[in-house]
Amino acid sequence: MNEIERKKILRVLSIMVLLNITLVLYLSYFQIFQAEKIKQNPYNKRLWANEEKVLRGSFYDRNNKTLVYSEKDETGNIERIYKYDHLYSHIIGYSSREYGKSGLEKTYNSYLIDDGNIFDINAIKDLFNAEGIGNDIVLTIDHDMQLKTRELLLGKKGSIITMNPKTGEIYSMISMPDFNVNALKDDWASIIDDTNSPLLNRATQGLYPPGSTFKIITTLSSLQNNITNEDFVCSGSITINGYTIRDYDSRSHGNMDLNKAFRVSCNTFFAETAVQLGQANLLQTSEKFYFNKNFDFDLDIKKSSFPSDKMDNTELAASGIGQGKILATPLEMLLVASSIANDGNMVKPYLVSKILTHDGILVKSNNTEILSNIGSHDKINQIKNMMVEVVENGTGTQAKISNIAVAGKTGTAENSSGKNHAWFVGFAPAEDPKIAIVVLLEEEGSTGGSKAAPIAKELIKFGLNNIK
Repeated sequence: MNEIERKKILRVLSIMVLLNITLVLYLSYFQIFQAEKIKQNPYNKRLWANEEKVLRGSFYDRNNKTLVYSEKDETGNIERIYKYDHLYSHIIGYSSREYGKSGLEKTYNSYLIDDGNIFDINAIKDLFNAEGIGNDIVLTIDHDMQLKTRELLLGKKGSIITMNPKTGEIYSMISMPDFNVNALKDDWASIIDDTNSPLLNRATQGLYPPGSTFKIITTLSSLQNNITNEDFVCSGSITINGYTIRDYDSRSHGNMDLNKAFRVSCNTFFAETAVQLGQANLLQTSEKFYFNKNFDFDLDIKKSSFPSDKMDNTELAASGIGQGKILATPLEMLLVASSIANDGNMVKPYLVSKILTHDGILVKSNNTEILSNIGSHDKINQIKNMMVEVVENGTGTQAKISNIAVAGKTGTAENSSGKNHAWFVGFAPAEDPKIAIVVLLEEEGSTGGSKAAPIAKELIKFGLNNIK
């Protein structure tokens, strides 16, 4: 063999080695970085194959109460049993051959029917798990709190969420209208034709002007930038570049400082403050609260938005009171309140506490995670005290609870329908918060203080007395 032939052989061998290394790296990339995405892909045939032979895992609440499970009927077909027709329609959702999957049934599909491996090893798995039983999921939800939340929202449009502001555990999440997951086949046509959008989870995907609840953010920005307007006089309205902003019922509040303006929710004060702050400062503070940002969550979410395109002073003034182009989900405004409750630390919310095999072996667990620190202790504490004053002596007195200091902020948001949205965000006990809450009553046509605050009061009391 001459030198030329040896070089040709070495070249071919080198190419073959390179191709093999490339293949190994390619497969490793998919196994390490793309495995979860591939497993969740609805076109993954292995998932559909497993649907036929794996008994889908169960859902439990935080106290191990069974919410959803699967069983085989007399003919051997697997039947999904939803114990509560409407109650978890937006959280757990549904798993249906005809209509697909939604909620946690969709997000955690691969865990519910599989052991988490991307490669098809069913033949081996069957030796050890002859029944083919999927993993079980334990939620952070308290079933009794979920029942109470739905009871208080029944007959209205909107959303209520309650959460531990220190850990991120969601205790209840209701969106209305909802739907009966056990009657999808009979009700599907009417559900998708309903103009009130019962399939929409308003808690995580409904975008609304936050109204005066946004003043929490405007207030923090003003404190951080030393703009407090101590000598402001409220006459009931203010005109900025030809655009007039009015207080509720055009009420004149007289001499204002920041504390009083927050307590009585003075629109003119915060409109003027927003103009003085400027868009850059208000945008920066908003983004600390995760406006214009995404985060991982157990359900599909919409991103809340604060305009980054240049605004004129009239748009900026409207933004300072949570109107104009600002849009927020109820979950976002819950995080705003929780950040104040938790000394400036915004925790990531979560619904799934842990995933267990059918035999109780831990597969995965979720723990507290800090998303953002929004400000210093002294400024956060100032806002917390202002929120207590709102409930004690301001617009949120209907959330007052005897012997418990409740911190809150009301909101009444104008929108294109002509009927105001009513908001309340808050937490309690103020000195050591155990529960945070957001109440959004969509197109309620009234104020947050008169309609949303009383609901928050009832749920805070119930939660403090019953959640373990």
